[in-house]
Amino acid sequence: MSAPPRSWLFVPGDSERKLAKGSESGADALILDLEDSVAAGRRPLARGMICEYLGARARRPQLWVRINPLDGEGLVDAAAVVRAAPDGLVVPKVSGPAELLRVSHWLDALEAREGLPPGGIRLLSVATETAAAVLGLSDYARIAVPRLHGLTWGAEDLAAALGASSNQDSGGGLSLTYRIARSACLVAAVAANAQPIDTLEPDFRDEAALHAACAAARREGFTGKIAIHPAQVAPINAGFQPTAEEVAFARRVVEAFAANPGIGTVGMDGRMLDMPHLRQAERVLAAVR
Repeated sequence: MSAPPRSWLFVPGDSERKLAKGSESGADALILDLEDSVAAGRRPLARGMICEYLGARARRPQLWVRINPLDGEGLVDAAAVVRAAPDGLVVPKVSGPAELLRVSHWLDALEAREGLPPGGIRLLSVATETAAAVLGLSDYARIAVPRLHGLTWGAEDLAAALGASSNQDSGGGLSLTYRIARSACLVAAVAANAQPIDTLEPDFRDEAALHAACAAARREGFTGKIAIHPAQVAPINAGFQPTAEEVAFARRVVEAFAANPGIGTVGMDGRMLDMPHLRQAERVLAAVR
């Protein structure tokens, strides 16, 4: 199995120039946008441009499409772009996995209509944009969505939904409410066996802040991050790669267990290591590209 995308770059679906730049960005996945970055009057044009783009590109990077909310033009968007077989749909304003199952049923019909392999188009949920969505994150652990690839979160739409004047505390960091939503999204993604993807950094010029955010996200368990500008792609890709020191240590851990088959703990560097350490080491080595 290939490693999950590290960088997920948003690209407005109605901009030929930005679509061209996206393909040259080095991102692991592009999210061709039909929602916030496209004015309502230009969505029919954007649907056509996205289909043309999907048809003309080899699938490196992965090509996803963010549709509009399900109570808006989401079905219209899906019906228009499925014929071009995107790798997946990004679904915003999702209140929980039951809504993703609704989209999955649409895709069952649309894939059959287009003669596409069933189940080939996956789903990524933007899972924290409403109060109900945050409260329902635990549902991902008990309601299976076979098409689900990943969960990501966002602080801007949630702040608007809550009527907050800001999502930041007095020190400039995220307020407690949004840190809770972020952590809950991470836990829900892992519980659902889906990729946990960290949200965007709004100031694309602050590379130091982006490096710090990637390092923090990877330490916590996120395996990818949203980008809103091509300049953010390279730092994100680097930030979600294990360091040389981590890889060397992981190899030593795996070798230590391999040299002691059938033993649940081994000693190394004065420490006792057990199965969780082995699993973490194997994850590190699996992430090496």
